[in-house]
This record gives sequence, C-alpha cells and structure tokens, in this order.
Amino acid sequence: MYNVCCVYWGSKYAVKYVNKLHNAVQRHLTLPHKFICFTDHNGGFNEGIETRPFPMTGFKGWWNKLLLFHPDTKLEGRNLFFDLDVILLDNINDYLTYGEENTFSIIRDFGRPETEFNSSIMSWNNKYHSEVIWNEYLTNKVKYDKMSGDQNVITSIMFEKKNTDILKPFPNEWSFSYKWPVRGAYQHYKRDKEYHRVPGASVCVCHGSPRPAEIKTKWVVDNWR
Repeated sequence: MYNVCCVYWGSKYAVKYVNKLHNAVQRHLTLPHKFICFTDHNGGFNEGIETRPFPMTGFKGWWNKLLLFHPDTKLEGRNLFFDLDVILLDNINDYLTYGEENTFSIIRDFGRPETEFNSSIMSWNNKYHSEVIWNEYLTNKVKYDKMSGDQNVITSIMFEKKNTDILKPFPNEWSFSYKWPVRGAYQHYKRDKEYHRVPGASVCVCHGSPRPAEIKTKWVVDNWR
C-alpha cells in the first residue's frame, strides 16, 4: 500500500484544491494507495481522503512540508507528495515505483534545474528519510530557517550533506511548469498567452501565479476537476 500525501494549511487555498487533487489521483494512479492530507482544517473533504493533524505546530506555509519527514507522521512505506497547485494529466504510477526502497526523489527546479530542486513533487520513505532530512533540519534549525523555504532546505541537505547516494531526481520529461514550460530557461509569464501542454509529461506544476482555478485554457479545465 502506497501513500499519496498533500499539505493543506491556512487560507491560501480553498478545500476544493484538495478534493480536485484527490479526484485526479483516483483517475491517474492504479496502484493500491491511501490519500492522506495533513491539515489544520476540518470538514469539506471528499470521502476517501484521510486527514491527519500536523505532528508539530508553529510552522507556516510551505515550511509545513518539512513535517512530512517527522517520524510522528506515522507514514509507513513509500510516499508521494503533490503540492495543491499541480494538474495531473496522465498515469502517475512511475512516480511511486521509481528508484529503490531508500531512494529520495524530487523534481528539479524549473528555473535552476542543475543546482536546485522544486518540492512540488517528492517521493520518500520515512524509514530512511526521517533521519536524513528531519533530524538534520532539527539539529541545524537556526541555519535552515534563514533559507527561503523548504525546497532550499532539502536542496542543501541533499547536496551539502553529501546525500547524493540516496538521491534520484525524477526525470525532467515527467513534469513541466505551466508558465515556464522549458526547464532552465526563464520565461516571462504573459497572461494573454495560451500555454500548451508539454507532450509526454504527466504532471503540470502551477507554481506561484496563475493558480489552476484562474486558468481557462481547455486542457487545464478538462484535467483540473
């Protein structure tokens, strides 16, 4: 049994983002799984979504994603995380079967793919990665809290702490940015431009603006439901 996880904290997103992600996972994942949402909210969730409280309080925004590696999440086996602003387009089984039992996988950043990661999609196993990520973060929390966000912390832990033996980033062709479809090439987002789906990719990431609910392009509307 696999776990598909998301984080729903605060008021940035409506609960429909959780429900639409859950709907998409049911369409595009054929492996046995649980859908688990770590949240500070109550009510409004689809049937079939398991809600769990965060194992600690005091974290804000995307910093709550670091709590996924906390041993008290009680996540057993292989986990797959999606941000709420992703659009699933095709089968995602490969994201869960990629690598070995102790492999940590994450997508490369869209702007600086050679040196940074983007935590919109991650796969891990807390049997191995609670120690690697959570314990390291907790030990050097003052240092890491000065960084811009969780994905900067993860990038630092993987590269600076020489954890590249367990690191296996997801192939670039599996995902793309809605507004920067060419990885590694910064592109200025134009609101009046129609952006196209990248052939072969199973996940589109809508980081920042626009959010999926704001996009009226047909392929986005057809898949974000």
